[in-house]
Amino acid sequence: MNRQSQTPVVKDLLLLGGGHSHVAVLKRFGMKPLPGVRLSLISRDVHTPYSGMLPGLIAGHYSFDETHIDLAPLARFAGARLFHDEVIGLDLAARQVICRNRPPVAYDLLSIDIGSTPRMNEVPGAAGNVVPVKPINRFLAEWQRLEERVLAHDDEVRIGVVGAGAGGVEILLAAQFRLQQARAAHGRNARGLAFHLFTDTNEILPSYNARVRRKFSRVLAERGVHVHTGNAVTEVLPGRLKCADGSVFALDEILWVTPAGAAPWLQESGLALDPQGFILVNDYLQSVSHPEVFAAGDVAVMVNHPRPRAGVFAVRQGKPLAHNLRAALCGSKLKPYKPQRAFLSLISTGDKYAIASRNGFVAEGKLIWRWKDRIDRRFMRKYNELPEMAEADRPVLAAGLADAEALREISAIAMRCGGCGAKIGSTVLDRALQRLTPYVRREVLIGLDAPDDAAVVAVPPGKVVVHTVDYFRALIEDPYLFGQIAANHALGDLYAMGAEPQTALAIVTLTYGLEAKLEEQLFQLMAGALKVLAEAEVALVGGHTSEGAELALGFALNGVADPERLLRKGGMRAGDALILTKPLGTGTLFAAEMRGKAKGRWIEEALAAMTQSNRAAAECFSRHRARACTDITGFGLIGHLVEMIKASGVDVALDLAAVPVFEGALETVRRGIFSSLQPQNIRLRRALRNASAVSEDARFALLFDPQTAGGLLASVPGELAERCLVELRSLGYGRAAVIGHVLPQSDALEPIVFAPEPREQALPSLALAGRVK
Repeated sequence: MNRQSQTPVVKDLLLLGGGHSHVAVLKRFGMKPLPGVRLSLISRDVHTPYSGMLPGLIAGHYSFDETHIDLAPLARFAGARLFHDEVIGLDLAARQVICRNRPPVAYDLLSIDIGSTPRMNEVPGAAGNVVPVKPINRFLAEWQRLEERVLAHDDEVRIGVVGAGAGGVEILLAAQFRLQQARAAHGRNARGLAFHLFTDTNEILPSYNARVRRKFSRVLAERGVHVHTGNAVTEVLPGRLKCADGSVFALDEILWVTPAGAAPWLQESGLALDPQGFILVNDYLQSVSHPEVFAAGDVAVMVNHPRPRAGVFAVRQGKPLAHNLRAALCGSKLKPYKPQRAFLSLISTGDKYAIASRNGFVAEGKLIWRWKDRIDRRFMRKYNELPEMAEADRPVLAAGLADAEALREISAIAMRCGGCGAKIGSTVLDRALQRLTPYVRREVLIGLDAPDDAAVVAVPPGKVVVHTVDYFRALIEDPYLFGQIAANHALGDLYAMGAEPQTALAIVTLTYGLEAKLEEQLFQLMAGALKVLAEAEVALVGGHTSEGAELALGFALNGVADPERLLRKGGMRAGDALILTKPLGTGTLFAAEMRGKAKGRWIEEALAAMTQSNRAAAECFSRHRARACTDITGFGLIGHLVEMIKASGVDVALDLAAVPVFEGALETVRRGIFSSLQPQNIRLRRALRNASAVSEDARFALLFDPQTAGGLLASVPGELAERCLVELRSLGYGRAAVIGHVLPQSDALEPIVFAPEPREQALPSLALAGRVK
């Protein structure tokens, strides 16, 4: 359910993969939500590539964003939870999807659109010696490295492409065009490239008519491509390729564009498959063996209407798939789908020239490429330029969505009380906790395993107890990931003070739903939190759960510390360096994400930092004799730094250009997108003596951006700063930076400017006075 919805969750619709069919399903569910249905998407990639524009991307005609559908804003538009993970199996009996990096995800109805995977095991040596085109996102990273290798040499480079279907021919011509252009631009020999095309068929483009084959044979000959037909590749060795007739070709790079196979885990899934391992579906795009499972795109084979694997069919299947998923959820009649037999094919030749064919019609030219370009861009606009966000779920359930037992439970939800009546039932709580394994500490005398009303924890001799509490509503739809973020956020206070975390009490608000949905949500949430708590060696000893309109989580934490080694906000001294361990920008980025205005890769970078523990950073600061420390959270960098300045009685000079920021944060700030806490935080600009000199710079606004699970800010003796920074980066804090220095307290009331080390286009530094009112 959406975070602010009063409608209870009745059924879970889970989409596996962000393929062309599923993006259509997401768009349609966003345009017309189905109340009571919780929609979730599991995808290995946050940006899903459009296969029709891949050759244009390789050729350099399109940018990354022009050729990829950003699943993050699309999922937000659809009201779907986006789980960034890779599927490795199914448990059809339990109706669960097994993921690589998270607990199993439950479903009532499942749809699979994961495309295909490279099939290289059939040729010895192919794996590890070739660059497979699928999956496309992995290919793009390899392609960049291949291009760099080609540009590094001025002598001849020999490139082979295995597979002469439409994909292989198009990829070869695009790669040739791009590499020749890039070599010329870098002053290299643009002609020093030799391309070879290999196929085991007697003709290139075997599924196309003779006119199309002739035209592409002409193009390949004009481009100097060596075509090897009717000769299967039998072995690949480093730098060499062997064929069935015994011939051996020396090649510097090999691209693999043969027909792809099905994901290996499908073989163990229990679903009915064809001999190649693809899912067999009926006319409703429904598994022939498991009616609660649907499939579309390359991973599916329609029993009654077999068709070649082409993007056009996956695109066309989106509409009927969305209808039948909705019908299956509501118990209404499914509609059969019959794909067209003939389809328009538009194949580019790398240089903004294309050949079109359908049935016997064939045409070519630059106008055909422009036609293709217009069709492709129109398709991408449908999913990257979304209408205004859909309204919150209506407070009614879709007809037919719930059975009689569920309806009785829904009626009970509507009548639930406040106060203790809002607590989660003991049965749900017990079942969820039985699936979890909290970390155990010997100091815990009475904890979760006892029925007592409170926990009892021993304090080690000579130690003091450090208490902290944090609680906030979810900023993402993924409960497992949110559990990790909330636990990291709460632990930051203890790490900032040099304390060893010991025990935790959880404070949980779950969204309204049937008991089974509450149990699953609690399990996912606490599985994420316990992962972080276990890594921190923290024992969960109790907590409180209740229901509400929004998912929320917090922790009351206890830690222990040597009173002589506590790190506090006071203690900074003139000459110290200020080191920040993580970038700024989570506030503006997630404000943009809520509006569907943030790119998925921006959010993924921020989430990676938010789930990174501050523990190793705190230990590093301790080894380098940090004098003061704080974690950067809701009050932003300036808010927390001002507290340190006041407690220490010093001034500080900040080097604005050195402050690390997340990708996309500057862009969202320039677009005027801020966290709701930003206006309160920015009142502290009175602490800045020379704010007017930099106030127009977008980076300035990020100094006041509220952070969630932000980094640590520490004052380290100047002579140890560089060594500390090197160690922090080796520990995984790759964006850690010295962002300023501590100055003696000044009586000056007028703005001052601290001159930083000379650097190109350096921004002015900000001086913060210790006497802040």
